[in-house]
Amino acid sequence: MFTMIKIIKTGLVIFSFLSFVSCSEEVIEPLEKDNVYNLSFPSYFPEMAFDTSENPITKNGVELGRKLFYEGRLSRNNTISCGFCHIQENAFTHHGHTVSHGVDDRIGIRNAPPIQNMAFLKRYMWDGVIHNLNEQPIIPISNEDEMDSSMPEVISKLNSDSKYKKLFKAAYGDENVTGERVLKALSQFMVTMISANSKYDRFKQGKENFSSEEAQGMDLFQQKCASCHSGALFTDESFRNTGMYYNTQFKDAGRYRVTLDQNDWMKFRVPSLRNVEYTAPYMHDGRFYTLEAVLNFYSDNVENSPNLDPILKQNGHIGIAMNTQEKQFIIAFLKTLSDKNFISNPKFAE
Repeated sequence: MFTMIKIIKTGLVIFSFLSFVSCSEEVIEPLEKDNVYNLSFPSYFPEMAFDTSENPITKNGVELGRKLFYEGRLSRNNTISCGFCHIQENAFTHHGHTVSHGVDDRIGIRNAPPIQNMAFLKRYMWDGVIHNLNEQPIIPISNEDEMDSSMPEVISKLNSDSKYKKLFKAAYGDENVTGERVLKALSQFMVTMISANSKYDRFKQGKENFSSEEAQGMDLFQQKCASCHSGALFTDESFRNTGMYYNTQFKDAGRYRVTLDQNDWMKFRVPSLRNVEYTAPYMHDGRFYTLEAVLNFYSDNVENSPNLDPILKQNGHIGIAMNTQEKQFIIAFLKTLSDKNFISNPKFAE
């Protein structure tokens, strides 16, 4: 049922390091020559979109990326790391905060999306402005409301740290710290965040059964939700206007910010629903705190507009027709997408 991918990086002198003691105290040791990083995922997952020929995934590269992911020096005032907003126990999203919080307590405009199964996606960010995972980290690093830094500043800080020079040599063969290497190491680490061990996965593999409520919820989900939240990742990666009001505080019109096409007004990328139990609050601006509130919105509060998704305008009804019991069943099914091993796996932790 599982596909195994091995990526081998050759021609380099390879070094290794043991687990980190803290952000500033690492134990560096000579490494095994074998520099293969194995990625495993179910055969029913889509093909990897991540280009391993452009950025081979290696043990040393992943470990460097993990270190950088939790590195506060990527921000202007050394206080905000990627891991500050993407917390593992919440499927790498910012639990409790409606939108991202950055340096000097600045407030962003969007909810931090979970980081999972990124290797299989083709678009990133709520508006899809990024097409290559190797380029994605530059957005939070340079955004003034998030990390408010720049690659030259980040490179200068890392170059002054002899420990980082050793880590870059282990990953790339020499101590040269470059912006490209920083970004590629971060993306290598993110690629390893594969969530594929939920109850749903075990059910699909014939290892576990659903309760009656979960089974009914799956049937209802297929009828009412799967047009957008389709496939093994539970997203078709499309951009859709789902009838949410325009938030005048954040002035975020979604895909329109990228294309300036009025047809894209308030269209946002359909998020994956894997681990959705752990990723509250919901929507691009975190406006809903519970799954019940999300389903209540779709059943009763969808706003009509010229470019509202046609799926939400069927049979003379605006939204998705659901009664209270049906919502309970759907939520029971959504909770089968929770991967407890993914959020507790120590290989991701700082």
